[in-house]
Amino acid sequence: MNTKEIENNVINLIEDFSQDEFIYDLLRAYGISKTSVTRLKKGDFNLSKIEGEVLYKKKIFFKVGEKGKLLTTIDDISKEERILKQKPRFAIVTDYKQLIAKDLKLGKNLDIELDDLANHFHFFLPLAGSEVYKSSNDNKADRNAAYKMALLYDELREQNPNIYTSSQNIHNLNIFLSRLLFCFFAEDTEIFEDDIFTETLEQHTNKNGSDTHVFLNDLFLRLNTFDKSKFPAYLTQFPYVNGGLFQDNINLPTFSAKARKILIELGDLDWKEINPDIFGSMIQAVVIDEYRSDLGMHYTSVPNILKLIRPLFLDELYEEFEKSKNSISRLRKLIKRMSEIKFFDPACGSGNFLIITYKEIRVLEIEILKEIIDLSPTPQLEFTQIRLSQFYGIEIDGFAHEMAILALWLAEHQMNQIFEERLLEFGKSKPILPLKQAGNISRGNATRMDWKKVCPITKDNEVYIIGNPPYYGSRKQNKEQKDDLKLVFKTNYKSLDYISAWFYKGAKYINGFNAKCAFVSTNSICQGLLVAITWNRILSDEIEIDFAYKSFKWTNNAKGNAGVTVIILGLRNVSNSTKYLFNNTLKGKVKNINPYLIDAPNVLVNKREIPLSKFPVMNFGNMPADGGNLLFNEEEKKDFIRKEPEAEKWIKPIISAHEFLNGSYRYCLWLENVEEEEYSKVPLVNQRVENTYKVRLKSSRPNLAEIPHLFAQITQPANKNFILIPRHSSENRKYIPIGYFDASYKASDSNLIIATDSPWLFAVITSQMHMVWVRAVGGKLETRYRYSKNICYNTFPFPDISTKQKETLNLYVFSILEERAKYPGKTMAYLYNPDTMPKGLKKAHRELDEAIEKCYRLKPFESDTERLSYLFKLYEEMVKKDTLFAKQKKSRKSRRKK
Repeated sequence: MNTKEIENNVINLIEDFSQDEFIYDLLRAYGISKTSVTRLKKGDFNLSKIEGEVLYKKKIFFKVGEKGKLLTTIDDISKEERILKQKPRFAIVTDYKQLIAKDLKLGKNLDIELDDLANHFHFFLPLAGSEVYKSSNDNKADRNAAYKMALLYDELREQNPNIYTSSQNIHNLNIFLSRLLFCFFAEDTEIFEDDIFTETLEQHTNKNGSDTHVFLNDLFLRLNTFDKSKFPAYLTQFPYVNGGLFQDNINLPTFSAKARKILIELGDLDWKEINPDIFGSMIQAVVIDEYRSDLGMHYTSVPNILKLIRPLFLDELYEEFEKSKNSISRLRKLIKRMSEIKFFDPACGSGNFLIITYKEIRVLEIEILKEIIDLSPTPQLEFTQIRLSQFYGIEIDGFAHEMAILALWLAEHQMNQIFEERLLEFGKSKPILPLKQAGNISRGNATRMDWKKVCPITKDNEVYIIGNPPYYGSRKQNKEQKDDLKLVFKTNYKSLDYISAWFYKGAKYINGFNAKCAFVSTNSICQGLLVAITWNRILSDEIEIDFAYKSFKWTNNAKGNAGVTVIILGLRNVSNSTKYLFNNTLKGKVKNINPYLIDAPNVLVNKREIPLSKFPVMNFGNMPADGGNLLFNEEEKKDFIRKEPEAEKWIKPIISAHEFLNGSYRYCLWLENVEEEEYSKVPLVNQRVENTYKVRLKSSRPNLAEIPHLFAQITQPANKNFILIPRHSSENRKYIPIGYFDASYKASDSNLIIATDSPWLFAVITSQMHMVWVRAVGGKLETRYRYSKNICYNTFPFPDISTKQKETLNLYVFSILEERAKYPGKTMAYLYNPDTMPKGLKKAHRELDEAIEKCYRLKPFESDTERLSYLFKLYEEMVKKDTLFAKQKKSRKSRRKK
């Protein structure tokens, strides 16, 4: 839903006003579905139990207030814990004459007459998932330009229904908006005369907007024509621009009075304060969601771009600058080197990586020139040696492609101004007009293009590949993206993340040249199953990991700013120079960085169907797939037994990961080995079974309807104790809490279980040695532990131990269980929270850890790095031994057959 539609909805709401329906009509106006609003009215989604209040989680809190007390009421609401814990975005109170609202995220207030709501509809746009861009430096243009451009865009679409119906129209629109942005920027930054574009537009167009497109068409023609004699006087004031930006004739959209007004308001913004590197977020505010989400454009914040470019090349350039400070010749040599480096972003979006890199290189050049001027007895006039032609990119989307070119032009102009300001009379920039080539930005699909044709490389070149390519897991890839991976990898590509194509092509590009490569990436490619199938194709005797940032939350300044968990990873040709591993703000020198982003050998852990060590089999817990018919909460169980006492013997406690960690209980109807003749005589049990039958018959696996009385998957032996491991757990815990239960308990499939009467295995799995392995090779859900039987358990290298050692480990297990039992009112989440873990439980785990480590060697390990290095080495040895044994076994079988 675009802003124009929302505005019309709010206008209709006020025109057809109903007090009883107001808050529900308001939610519908911003695109909240009818089903959700209906359930809110019925009370299903209303989390307030107080009459007259509406509390919709993460959306709104609403109540009718008393006249004259609305401000007091809104202040009280914004401090009330029962409301705030549901995280509503807006609090709204009204007496149906006045309306007061508060954005509880941004702290902004709205105080208006209710009849004036349509003029302030943008205040509630976040309800429709539309955040107005807010820059970290909070400049006025940064705050408002994206929003105004979005309003203009929606108004033009309303006025021109065919504006978005063909690829040619889309291309024209991209060019048109790029030209507008250039004109606004030019009139505020001395490229044009001050305010000339906005003032001439206002003076020479009708207020109804009918001839605005004619004026703009004439202006664009003038900006592309060197000879100004054929144009009216009011256009001859504009300079010749060239550079390709205005060279094509395009069909311009027609304007309404409102669109013209917005265009003039855009001109009133202070465009000299805007940063070209935030144009990516402006695109997000302008281009409709459906279009943008398919193309995967990214906008990365400046601090995160610096995280990548500093260790890749910028830190080394500054180090060279420090070494060269007393030598003009060395400083000149450094500038010459910088002027020949190529910077290449093969997924450049709207150009923000290239722009920040360009700015940083220009800033360093200024510092070098200041040093040269200070050292020179007779300083000379200095010109920049850094050229936009050093910057290369590939972008698939037309709008972003145009914006990258434009943004580089604008960045050059801004840096030229800074160059002259900082070097005073010794700094001189060449005029920006007419525009020159703005980088080498190619349009196309980077996975299908020859990167060495886009950015040619020879033995004499120094090249850095940078960027934030799109990352889509295998299940989120469309057919074209699957085809892209097939083209790049040929075989075994279906499970790969989309970004793996960029790492693979980057490694091939830099191989054998004076070049490096680094990308922001999803952290999943360095976790779990993806590691082995991704990195065995990228790393080799020639290519290694140069530096890496471990997982961190990455946010940007774009609309709908959602933090995702990423890594940054750099590749280089194998060398003896230092490698750095970053963990949050810590920077450490390491011997090697393997694909799990740890200082350890390049061993790739492949998933296994059976344990590498002499462990029993691990399975998923029991899967109900019952539509809830075989499950009970505490109250439902009591009520069911009261009505059907005969069923009590079939009701068992069932443990999900959530209940195990948080101390709650559920129960299940467990009819394994119970004949139909027996349970069918108990009416309520039979009814539950019948309901399960109906659910399964309509499911994607209707064959399960053949066993409606049983869980869909039963993995737990009837008379055996079992170890329980939650599949997901907080990364803040030193140990994943695990449980040991007798056979009367049933485990759900949110857990993994090992059926065993031998507690010593509990000791192995809860040990620090195992946790070090899990953290290194296991997958993550965001940053939380994701425990996997095929990766974490089946691959874990553990030596053969004696019966006596197992009996000793049993004692340590009992010690841990006894310490837990001292706190019957505390949950596992509490007991294993690093801030609340009892001292006795910590001590019991420490003693167990020492006992487990003695199973490996008598000498204590000094660090987790040393533990991991040992485990990887042992894993490698055990895999080789296992492989050799499998070959020998196969050979013996073959000989017997003969």
